[in-house]
Amino acid sequence: MIESLPEQDWPRLWLDELPIGRLAPGHREAVLPLLASHAALVDGELRWRPPEAERSPLIQAAALALRDRGLIRGWRGEAYACEAPMADPCTERGAELFRLERAAFRFFGLMSRAVHINGWWPDARMLCGRRALSKATDPGKLDNLAAGGLSAGEAPLDCARRELWEEAGVPPALSRDLQSAGVLRSCRVVPGEGLHDEVLHIYRLCLPAHFMPSNQDGEVAEFLALEPAALRARLAAGEFSPDAGLVLVHELAACRESGEPQA
Repeated sequence: MIESLPEQDWPRLWLDELPIGRLAPGHREAVLPLLASHAALVDGELRWRPPEAERSPLIQAAALALRDRGLIRGWRGEAYACEAPMADPCTERGAELFRLERAAFRFFGLMSRAVHINGWWPDARMLCGRRALSKATDPGKLDNLAAGGLSAGEAPLDCARRELWEEAGVPPALSRDLQSAGVLRSCRVVPGEGLHDEVLHIYRLCLPAHFMPSNQDGEVAEFLALEPAALRARLAAGEFSPDAGLVLVHELAACRESGEPQA
Protein backbone atom coordinates (compact mmCIF):
# COMPACT_ATOMS: atom_id res chain seq x y z
CA MET A 1 0.00 0.00 0.00
CA ILE A 2 1.53 3.29 -1.11
CA GLU A 3 0.02 6.56 0.05
CA SER A 4 1.50 8.78 -2.66
CA LEU A 5 4.45 8.95 -5.03
CA PRO A 6 7.03 11.69 -5.55
CA GLU A 7 7.04 13.80 -8.67
CA GLN A 8 8.08 11.67 -11.61
CA ASP A 9 10.79 14.14 -12.61
CA TRP A 10 12.66 13.57 -9.34
CA PRO A 11 15.98 12.02 -10.48
CA ARG A 12 16.87 8.60 -9.20
CA LEU A 13 19.93 7.70 -7.15
CA TRP A 14 21.63 4.58 -8.44
CA LEU A 15 24.14 2.33 -6.72
CA ASP A 16 25.93 0.54 -9.54
CA GLU A 17 22.96 -0.86 -11.52
CA LEU A 18 20.42 -0.64 -8.70
CA PRO A 19 17.92 2.25 -8.36
CA ILE A 20 17.92 2.86 -4.62
CA GLY A 21 16.45 6.35 -4.10
CA ARG A 22 14.72 9.46 -5.41
CA LEU A 23 16.29 12.89 -5.00
CA ALA A 24 14.12 15.93 -4.32
CA PRO A 25 14.74 19.13 -6.29
CA GLY A 26 18.15 20.52 -5.31
CA HIS A 27 19.30 17.36 -3.55
CA ARG A 28 21.12 15.97 -6.59
CA GLU A 29 23.18 19.15 -6.87
CA ALA A 30 23.97 19.09 -3.14
CA VAL A 31 25.01 15.43 -3.14
CA LEU A 32 27.03 15.20 -6.37
CA PRO A 33 30.16 17.09 -5.19
CA LEU A 34 30.18 15.10 -1.94
CA LEU A 35 30.27 11.78 -3.80
CA ALA A 36 32.16 13.11 -6.83
CA SER A 37 35.09 10.70 -6.71
CA HIS A 38 32.73 7.81 -7.44
CA ALA A 39 29.65 9.53 -8.87
CA ALA A 40 28.50 11.08 -12.13
CA LEU A 41 25.34 12.35 -13.77
CA VAL A 42 23.99 10.12 -16.52
CA ASP A 43 20.88 11.37 -18.31
CA GLY A 44 20.22 13.63 -15.33
CA GLU A 45 20.34 10.83 -12.77
CA LEU A 46 23.00 10.31 -10.14
CA ARG A 47 25.07 7.17 -10.68
CA TRP A 48 27.21 6.19 -7.69
CA ARG A 49 29.81 3.43 -8.09
CA PRO A 50 31.98 3.22 -4.96
CA PRO A 51 34.01 0.17 -3.93
CA GLU A 52 31.72 -2.10 -1.92
CA ALA A 53 33.76 -1.82 1.27
CA GLU A 54 33.62 1.99 1.12
CA ARG A 55 29.88 2.45 0.58
CA SER A 56 28.89 3.02 4.22
CA PRO A 57 31.73 5.38 5.23
CA LEU A 58 31.44 7.42 2.01
CA ILE A 59 27.70 8.05 2.16
CA GLN A 60 27.84 8.60 5.94
CA ALA A 61 30.51 11.28 5.40
CA ALA A 62 28.30 12.92 2.76
CA ALA A 63 25.36 12.88 5.18
CA LEU A 64 27.46 14.50 7.90
CA ALA A 65 28.44 17.28 5.51
CA LEU A 66 24.78 17.81 4.58
CA ARG A 67 23.86 17.90 8.27
CA ASP A 68 26.49 20.55 8.92
CA ARG A 69 24.91 22.66 6.17
CA GLY A 70 21.48 22.32 7.80
CA LEU A 71 20.12 20.10 5.02
CA ILE A 72 19.56 17.04 7.22
CA ARG A 73 17.83 17.57 10.56
CA GLY A 74 16.97 15.39 13.54
CA TRP A 75 20.25 13.46 13.61
CA ARG A 76 19.85 10.34 15.77
CA GLY A 77 23.21 8.57 15.76
CA GLU A 78 21.45 5.37 14.67
CA ALA A 79 22.01 3.47 11.43
CA TYR A 80 19.41 2.05 9.08
CA ALA A 81 20.23 -0.53 6.41
CA CYS A 82 19.73 0.35 2.74
CA GLU A 83 18.43 -2.76 0.98
CA ALA A 84 18.70 -3.89 -2.61
CA PRO A 85 15.36 -3.09 -4.27
CA MET A 86 12.93 -5.99 -4.49
CA ALA A 87 9.74 -6.44 -6.52
CA ASP A 88 7.67 -6.47 -3.30
CA PRO A 89 9.58 -5.36 -0.20
CA CYS A 90 6.49 -6.08 1.90
CA THR A 91 6.97 -9.81 1.36
CA GLU A 92 10.74 -10.11 0.97
CA ARG A 93 13.90 -8.44 2.23
CA GLY A 94 16.65 -7.20 -0.04
CA ALA A 95 20.33 -7.76 0.66
CA GLU A 96 21.96 -5.04 2.76
CA LEU A 97 23.90 -2.63 0.54
CA PHE A 98 25.21 -0.19 3.15
CA ARG A 99 24.37 1.45 6.47
CA LEU A 100 23.54 5.10 6.97
CA GLU A 101 22.28 7.47 9.67
CA ARG A 102 18.49 7.14 9.78
CA ALA A 103 17.90 10.90 9.57
CA ALA A 104 19.53 10.93 6.12
CA PHE A 105 17.21 8.39 4.49
CA ARG A 106 14.59 10.96 3.47
CA PHE A 107 17.21 13.24 1.93
CA PHE A 108 18.49 10.43 -0.30
CA GLY A 109 15.00 9.02 -0.85
CA LEU A 110 15.99 5.58 0.42
CA MET A 111 13.54 2.93 1.61
CA SER A 112 13.59 2.13 5.32
CA ARG A 113 11.58 -0.15 7.60
CA ALA A 114 9.67 0.40 10.84
CA VAL A 115 7.43 -1.45 13.26
CA HIS A 116 4.03 -0.28 14.54
CA ILE A 117 2.21 -2.00 17.39
CA ASN A 118 -1.51 -1.56 18.06
CA GLY A 119 -2.41 -2.24 21.69
CA TRP A 120 -5.91 -3.17 22.83
CA TRP A 121 -7.67 -3.54 26.15
CA PRO A 122 -10.27 -6.33 26.46
CA ASP A 123 -13.10 -3.76 26.31
CA ALA A 124 -12.09 -2.85 22.70
CA ARG A 125 -10.41 0.40 23.65
CA MET A 126 -7.17 1.08 21.80
CA LEU A 127 -4.14 2.41 23.65
CA CYS A 128 -2.49 5.26 21.74
CA GLY A 129 0.54 7.35 22.62
CA ARG A 130 1.05 11.04 21.98
CA ARG A 131 4.46 11.81 20.51
CA ALA A 132 6.59 14.11 22.66
CA LEU A 133 7.04 17.67 21.44
CA SER A 134 10.79 17.01 21.31
CA LYS A 135 10.40 14.39 18.57
CA ALA A 136 12.08 15.31 15.29
CA THR A 137 9.14 14.05 13.23
CA ASP A 138 5.43 14.62 13.87
CA PRO A 139 5.82 16.10 17.39
CA GLY A 140 2.60 16.13 19.40
CA LYS A 141 0.76 13.82 17.02
CA LEU A 142 -1.02 10.69 18.22
CA ASP A 143 0.65 7.38 17.46
CA ASN A 144 0.17 3.66 17.95
CA LEU A 145 0.92 2.10 21.34
CA ALA A 146 4.55 1.90 20.21
CA ALA A 147 6.39 2.39 16.93
CA GLY A 148 9.94 2.82 15.76
CA GLY A 149 12.45 2.45 12.99
CA LEU A 150 14.17 -0.84 12.30
CA SER A 151 17.86 -0.49 13.11
CA ALA A 152 20.43 -2.09 10.81
CA GLY A 153 20.78 -5.78 11.60
CA GLU A 154 17.62 -5.90 13.74
CA ALA A 155 14.71 -8.30 13.18
CA PRO A 156 11.21 -6.73 13.08
CA LEU A 157 9.88 -8.78 15.99
CA ASP A 158 12.90 -7.92 18.16
CA CYS A 159 12.43 -4.26 17.24
CA ALA A 160 8.74 -4.41 18.17
CA ARG A 161 9.49 -5.87 21.59
CA ARG A 162 12.23 -3.32 22.20
CA GLU A 163 9.95 -0.42 21.24
CA LEU A 164 7.15 -1.76 23.42
CA TRP A 165 9.42 -1.60 26.44
CA GLU A 166 11.08 1.74 25.62
CA GLU A 167 7.94 3.60 24.63
CA ALA A 168 5.20 1.90 26.66
CA GLY A 169 6.88 -0.07 29.44
CA VAL A 170 5.47 -3.39 28.21
CA PRO A 171 7.57 -6.14 29.82
CA PRO A 172 8.77 -9.25 27.92
CA ALA A 173 6.19 -11.40 29.73
CA LEU A 174 3.46 -9.48 27.86
CA SER A 175 5.20 -8.63 24.60
CA ARG A 176 5.83 -12.32 23.89
CA ASP A 177 2.14 -12.47 22.88
CA LEU A 178 2.65 -10.13 19.92
CA GLN A 179 0.74 -11.12 16.78
CA SER A 180 1.75 -10.15 13.26
CA ALA A 181 -1.00 -8.05 11.68
CA GLY A 182 0.28 -7.27 8.19
CA VAL A 183 2.77 -5.15 6.27
CA LEU A 184 2.19 -1.84 4.45
CA ARG A 185 4.37 0.51 2.44
CA SER A 186 4.12 4.24 3.00
CA CYS A 187 5.57 6.63 0.44
CA ARG A 188 5.12 10.39 0.53
CA VAL A 189 6.92 13.66 -0.05
CA VAL A 190 7.97 15.48 3.13
CA PRO A 191 8.50 19.17 2.29
CA GLY A 192 11.96 20.38 3.24
CA GLU A 193 13.25 16.83 3.84
CA GLY A 194 12.73 14.66 0.76
CA LEU A 195 11.02 11.33 0.22
CA HIS A 196 9.65 9.23 3.06
CA ASP A 197 9.59 5.63 1.78
CA GLU A 198 9.03 3.09 4.54
CA VAL A 199 7.80 -0.47 4.90
CA LEU A 200 5.64 -0.76 8.02
CA HIS A 201 5.60 -4.08 9.88
CA ILE A 202 2.39 -4.14 11.91
CA TYR A 203 1.77 -6.04 15.14
CA ARG A 204 -1.20 -6.41 17.46
CA LEU A 205 -1.06 -6.90 21.22
CA CYS A 206 -4.00 -7.55 23.54
CA LEU A 207 -3.12 -6.32 27.02
CA PRO A 208 -4.66 -7.06 30.44
CA ALA A 209 -7.33 -4.62 31.56
CA HIS A 210 -5.22 -3.48 34.50
CA PHE A 211 -2.13 -2.68 32.42
CA MET A 212 -1.36 1.02 31.96
CA PRO A 213 1.48 1.97 29.57
CA SER A 214 4.40 3.92 31.00
CA ASN A 215 6.96 5.60 28.76
CA GLN A 216 10.61 4.82 29.51
CA ASP A 217 12.59 6.90 26.99
CA GLY A 218 10.96 10.34 27.03
CA GLU A 219 9.53 10.02 23.51
CA VAL A 220 5.84 9.73 24.53
CA ALA A 221 4.04 12.55 26.31
CA GLU A 222 0.90 10.64 27.34
CA PHE A 223 -1.27 7.62 26.60
CA LEU A 224 -4.95 7.62 25.70
CA ALA A 225 -7.42 4.74 25.81
CA LEU A 226 -9.78 5.47 22.93
CA GLU A 227 -13.18 3.92 22.35
CA PRO A 228 -14.03 3.11 18.72
CA ALA A 229 -16.02 6.28 18.05
CA ALA A 230 -13.32 8.52 19.55
CA LEU A 231 -10.61 6.69 17.63
CA ARG A 232 -12.38 7.19 14.32
CA ALA A 233 -13.10 10.85 15.08
CA ARG A 234 -9.46 11.59 15.88
CA LEU A 235 -8.37 9.76 12.75
CA ALA A 236 -10.76 11.83 10.65
CA ALA A 237 -9.50 15.02 12.29
CA GLY A 238 -5.89 14.23 11.30
CA GLU A 239 -4.63 13.93 14.86
CA PHE A 240 -2.46 10.88 14.13
CA SER A 241 0.95 10.85 12.46
CA PRO A 242 0.66 9.85 8.79
CA ASP A 243 2.08 6.34 9.19
CA ALA A 244 0.15 5.65 12.39
CA GLY A 245 -3.01 6.72 10.55
CA LEU A 246 -2.32 4.24 7.73
CA VAL A 247 -1.71 1.48 10.24
CA LEU A 248 -4.91 2.24 12.14
CA VAL A 249 -7.04 2.25 9.00
CA HIS A 250 -5.57 -1.15 8.17
CA GLU A 251 -6.20 -2.40 11.72
CA LEU A 252 -9.80 -1.20 11.84
CA ALA A 253 -10.54 -2.81 8.50
CA ALA A 254 -9.13 -6.09 9.79
CA CYS A 255 -11.23 -5.76 12.94
CA ARG A 256 -14.40 -5.35 10.91
CA GLU A 257 -13.59 -8.51 8.96
CA SER A 258 -12.70 -10.62 12.00
CA GLY A 259 -15.07 -9.11 14.55
CA GLU A 260 -12.31 -8.96 17.21
CA PRO A 261 -12.00 -6.49 18.76
CA GLN A 262 -15.02 -4.62 17.54
CA ALA A 263 -13.89 -1.14 16.51
